[in-house]
Amino acid sequence: MTRHDLAVRARRAVTPEGERPVTVGVRDGRVVDVLVGDRAPLIARREITLAEDEVLLPGLVDTHVHVNEPGRTEWEGFASATGAAALGGVTTLLDMPLNSVPPTTTVAGLDAKRAAAEGKLAVDVGFWGGAVPENSRPGDTKELTALWERGVFGFKAFLSPSGVDEFGHLSPEELLTAAEAVGEFGGRIIVHAEDPAVLETAPPASGRDYADFLASRPDTAEHAAIARVVEVARRTGTGAHILHLSSASALPLIAQARADGVPLTVETCPHYLTLEAEAVPAGATQFKCCPPIRDSANRDLLWRALRDGLIDCVVSDHSPSTPDLKDLDTGDFGTAWGGVSGLQVGFAAVWTEARRRGVDLADVVRWMSSAPARVAGVRNKGAIRVGHDADFAVVAPEESFRVDVRALRHRNPVSPYDGADLVGRVRRTVLRGEDVGPSGAAGRMLFRD
Repeated sequence: MTRHDLAVRARRAVTPEGERPVTVGVRDGRVVDVLVGDRAPLIARREITLAEDEVLLPGLVDTHVHVNEPGRTEWEGFASATGAAALGGVTTLLDMPLNSVPPTTTVAGLDAKRAAAEGKLAVDVGFWGGAVPENSRPGDTKELTALWERGVFGFKAFLSPSGVDEFGHLSPEELLTAAEAVGEFGGRIIVHAEDPAVLETAPPASGRDYADFLASRPDTAEHAAIARVVEVARRTGTGAHILHLSSASALPLIAQARADGVPLTVETCPHYLTLEAEAVPAGATQFKCCPPIRDSANRDLLWRALRDGLIDCVVSDHSPSTPDLKDLDTGDFGTAWGGVSGLQVGFAAVWTEARRRGVDLADVVRWMSSAPARVAGVRNKGAIRVGHDADFAVVAPEESFRVDVRALRHRNPVSPYDGADLVGRVRRTVLRGEDVGPSGAAGRMLFRD
């Protein structure tokens, strides 16, 4: 019998074939056997046997993380971000092209990212490129091609101001140019979809009342911008992905586009599925993000869309900053930085709400592991399957805990989940067959094949 490097024995495991007892054989960091039953005969140098209350999951895949290094490492950074990911069961993340300085909009910017990440990764990290006015002009899209050739997974674009000067938003003409260029080499464009014209006519955000901030980012801003993305994808045939869908009002538009064969995928985020506008306290700017957390009725519709398959995946949009930029002292939603910090607790937050709604653990795992890997084109991740990387999360799905923001691995102690009572503790994270901790450096940089 062939000797394996590692055998993992679990009475419960979430696999593509469903939840079942398995023995997983690992060699050279890859899954080489998935045998039915937790006592299947398998010889290995090392064994991991899960406790009765534990479930073996594939390592989670988070394709929407703002690491912010280089340039704004005081906001987060590769060491703290990947350490938090490991503690949250995430074994693969994709870094957004902003808010680092320089942004990942040129090959030089990508090289700066790679240099900054070297030796700091607790988990595997890939990179998105950025589509900005400077590289999305007719006849001048060579940087997009060059970034694609260097292995980025696609290109992020904003349709309204991003919040940082070095990453400009695209006009309708520039969006079309970028989509045409990206489509020529088979890439994907991923879009922060809020319409600037709608935002400009909405009442300005100011003060401590969350309802006033919510009114400044209306549903119609998302709806109008998503309609524009749909038409560009329809016209060019380029794959388009809607980032951090907040507004359920756009779901009929998305459904019709899908029915028409438009190449469109959609994500939402834990904070839109677990938090609600009615419960945001006055001045609690740790809840501020764009697009915003909306009301409980909207949240119910997002859950329905997930269960119906209209929303493909759930990813964190972890977008931290330093506490001073959140204006916690004044609680002014108009001036505070917009971004939610939740990378380490995203799975537990979603599972807690899913469990309350009667949603199976296997569905949550699909939305947060195999689906984001599929949407982003990250190969050999997101499933306990022969040939895939041996990336696992060992989770106690019924174990409860209270979030203490000061104990999170995030660089800055600011999160709307502080004090939340959650279930689903991640007890162990395995990357390519080896245990990984928050201070490890076993992660690798990933590039699209």
